[in-house]
Amino acid sequence: MKFGPIPTEQAIGKILGHNVAGADGRRLFRKGHPLTPNDITTLQEMGRSVVYVAELEAGDVGENEAARRVATAVTGAGLALTRPATGRVNVKAAVLGILRVDAARLARLNSQVGITLATLLANTAVHPRKIVATVKIIPYAVPETAVTAVEAIAAEAGPLINITPLPTHRAALILSGSPAAQTRIVESFIPPIRHRLEALGSTLAIVDFIPLEDESGERALAQKLAKQVADGAGLVILAGETAIMDRYDIAPRAVERAGGVVICFGAPVDPGNLLMLAYLGKIPVLGAPGCVRSPKPNIVDLVLPRLLVGDRLTQLDIVSLGHGGLLEDVAERPLPRNKVIE
Repeated sequence: MKFGPIPTEQAIGKILGHNVAGADGRRLFRKGHPLTPNDITTLQEMGRSVVYVAELEAGDVGENEAARRVATAVTGAGLALTRPATGRVNVKAAVLGILRVDAARLARLNSQVGITLATLLANTAVHPRKIVATVKIIPYAVPETAVTAVEAIAAEAGPLINITPLPTHRAALILSGSPAAQTRIVESFIPPIRHRLEALGSTLAIVDFIPLEDESGERALAQKLAKQVADGAGLVILAGETAIMDRYDIAPRAVERAGGVVICFGAPVDPGNLLMLAYLGKIPVLGAPGCVRSPKPNIVDLVLPRLLVGDRLTQLDIVSLGHGGLLEDVAERPLPRNKVIE
């Protein structure tokens, strides 16, 4: 593609490179506009003897067609495309689910001159009609070779971006704490947890309360965990008056007593450092920190969608959340970050 200044009289049929304002300061011609003979006359009457234009050459693909081809090549199931305009195609979610992105291939695609693809973070939960990615062709045209290179990258494996639909689960919640505080615990934890689950297409089907005052509470918690899984819970969430404070605290001990395995305790995400993740067979057990009571994003919002979609998370998945894991603080925690003595 050629781009540069030429005499105005030679610009018929060429693409206007920049916006042009009229005498009143308002935009008269928009960049990207193919210039007509009448446009040329108007520009000359304005005293414009030179105009910056783009001119496609053999082997070039116009911005809209290039955007359409790139978007079509990279998208998989669960996505819908808008019509191209000004070299852009938006990619929208067609279903409730988790966005999957092949970050390595995405970086290679974006190395092609003039072609860009921006996405939400991989594993983000998205709702229908949410824009999850956008293709933008930067110049007015790109070489055919660049477009075919992108199509080849997209064809190397599965879709570069796609959505895994979120299934419906019956989730269980086990709250714990002092019997005297049961009402307060129930009222503070149930609404935000129910809201999070329902926003992801699941339901809070079972709620239990276990007093934790001695070792009998540990045994009761283990028995309740096993029963909820046996009763068909697709996810078990543990929360309560005091967050899990140690790898060998009551909750992880109860998981192991029930026959489960603790994947990790602690996460490099704040709010949410005191997270526990475990499994009873195939069923995830999420030990939620107290920040789950807040509507603001926290560690639970990062892992809950993936657990519901069926990803079996590992310790590496959790520790990888440290990059970007410093989230906005929440009022519900007893000691906010900015109150810590320096």
